[in-house]
Amino acid sequence: MSSSGGALLAASGLVSGYYKIKVLNGVDIEVRRGELVGIIGPNGAGKTTTLRTIAGVVRPWSGSVSLDGSQVAGLPPYRIAKMGLGYVPDSRELFPSLTLEEHLKLAHSRLSSGEDYRSAVERVLDLFPPLRGRMSQRVGTMSGGEQQMVAIARALISNPKLLMLDEPSTGVAPRIVDNIYDGLKALKGSMGILLVEQNVQLVFEVADRVYLMDRGSIVKEGTPEELVKDELVRKTYLA
Repeated sequence: MSSSGGALLAASGLVSGYYKIKVLNGVDIEVRRGELVGIIGPNGAGKTTTLRTIAGVVRPWSGSVSLDGSQVAGLPPYRIAKMGLGYVPDSRELFPSLTLEEHLKLAHSRLSSGEDYRSAVERVLDLFPPLRGRMSQRVGTMSGGEQQMVAIARALISNPKLLMLDEPSTGVAPRIVDNIYDGLKALKGSMGILLVEQNVQLVFEVADRVYLMDRGSIVKEGTPEELVKDELVRKTYLA
């Protein structure tokens, strides 16, 4: 892995797990400013646990996490969020009885970087046009894909330095997946993005670099162009 001197996110030697079961075995991951980085790998490889550990949802047993030069390992999730992390978990964690606007207002009031609320709303709606006209709709009445866009919009309303997404295409209609990935492409260059995704082809289309995880460790790293030439990657994920 390259030097972390100019990295927006630098996770080094991350070890974590659940109760006494170790999941991560010394994970090193870096995201530079303006870079979109993907994490791929089989189910159970530790991809979700990696994001949860960086976000503070799972406390690291050892290792370090630096976000924009500040050490955040072991801090509670709300502190890390206020320091510039936007996190979209695989469960989305939305409130079905609240409207889209209520979700955005709550996130903006808690985490705003100073940007005017209306300007922030326009910024996220420009990324996800299908949400326009839905501000007063209860999120529980939306489709799974629309809810995924709400979850991402909520994470973006505070204009984070780093956006992390866990499986944004899972259970989402192809048309909405296209909307989501168009939004991610538009964000490239303006913030760091760390993306966990089962659809490897999607990752290879948008990522600058990709990490391959297996059994709690990073086993390969490279650009999509480099990894697509790897026989194991090609046979296992692109066949």
